[in-house]
Amino acid sequence: MTNVTKNIKSVKVKAPIVEALKEAYENPTYQFHIPGHTKGNGSLPEFKKLIGTKALSIDTTDEFDNLGTLHPATGPIKEAQELAAKAFGAKKTFFLLNGSTAGNLALAMGLTKKGQRILTNRNCHRSVLTGMIISGAEPLWLIPKKFDDWGIWGNVTPESVEEMLSSHDDVSMVWLTNPTYEGVVSDIKSIASICKKHKVPLIVDEAHACLWNFSKHLPTPALQLGADAVVHSLHKTGGSMSQSSMLHIAEGSMLDVDAVEKALKLLHTTSPSLILLASLDAARANLESTRGKKQLERAVANAKFLRREIEQLEHIHDLKPDFGYMTDVTKIFIRDDRLSGKRLESILEIDFGIEVESASDAGLLLLSNLGNTRADMEYLVKCLQKIDSSNYSDIYYLEKKKHMPMLTPQIKMSLREAFFAEKETVPKDLAIGRISAEVIAECPPGIAILLPGELITEAHLPYLTDYDFIEVIK
Repeated sequence: MTNVTKNIKSVKVKAPIVEALKEAYENPTYQFHIPGHTKGNGSLPEFKKLIGTKALSIDTTDEFDNLGTLHPATGPIKEAQELAAKAFGAKKTFFLLNGSTAGNLALAMGLTKKGQRILTNRNCHRSVLTGMIISGAEPLWLIPKKFDDWGIWGNVTPESVEEMLSSHDDVSMVWLTNPTYEGVVSDIKSIASICKKHKVPLIVDEAHACLWNFSKHLPTPALQLGADAVVHSLHKTGGSMSQSSMLHIAEGSMLDVDAVEKALKLLHTTSPSLILLASLDAARANLESTRGKKQLERAVANAKFLRREIEQLEHIHDLKPDFGYMTDVTKIFIRDDRLSGKRLESILEIDFGIEVESASDAGLLLLSNLGNTRADMEYLVKCLQKIDSSNYSDIYYLEKKKHMPMLTPQIKMSLREAFFAEKETVPKDLAIGRISAEVIAECPPGIAILLPGELITEAHLPYLTDYDFIEVIK
């Protein structure tokens, strides 16, 4: 046990939605309202057996059992959002269903207008582009560094932001992804200072960094560095259930909070799942608890252990912050000198029963999560050691497919104009020279291969091997 763990004091945490659901479960009523499965009685028996009677018994939506409402936030839901804002250091926090995508869509819909230019990184998530399609705003591309040996995008430099803002006086917002999917961290503090100098708000899609506020061993979160708004995917690494995220508005933000909330109300379902909302409440409470802090310290220690062991291998290497940037230690991107990332992924899965976060042309991404044990890491290390000393062959190159889009879009029409234009579907090979009418972005990591209004070139084809037809402008 580390000294840090020993010194953690017991913290009593409150989880209002969890407590309200527990109260509702322990005091059942006759139900004549949605959902129609009526506490699981109307469910397929095999499904009910799979997920359990209790889960279906608490599957309800807001407005019932004194659980409060999401829009406007009332009761336990309002209290849970206020506790989350305090935990993450925000002025206002919104719980999100439909993932961080909902937050990005609301930010674009509520804060940008047709014709406005948004300075964003080329490797932004597809939801940022979708938000611009809704609002009519247009991306102005920031091109991050390319880590060619690793086949991934790197950090955005403050100098590139300064240059773009100085040469374009019509930028209404800077919208960055930090960290990258693989854990590469940009200098948000310097970038935020530059944005303030130019009087332009900074939004940070911090979907993959919801843990940073809870450990001194992780990078400083954007809310502490001058960002105006931040999106967090608690379901990715924070412990909540899939599809649940948070949107934070910073103290002193120049953004119109009411406009964001109105957009969220339009975008959100009118029947929000209390189970998903409770999982957000529970994830925040866990991260603030003694148990959660120990789990996070263990995740960091496990990541450092894994990296130390990889350093001893001959052919397998991990991405390290050794040439002018930072990384999130819990995201371990590795590559094998002899194998493609996809081939390494298949070996781990088929031969050793290990599933990784994702794989690309050059390498693959491993996450050291709150729930992983040291035994998990020790088994992974043994498997990597065996692969490192074996003569596996790389067969994946035969597919001639690329997975991480590294092209700079050639934009010929606005996003919105192209998306709503008259279109037709053509065979992929005949799409070269045409203008794309759709967003193509495979998840993970959701980075656009093609976006509406982009010129389709031969260079796109290796990224499109799974597509026989492409939608183009007619």
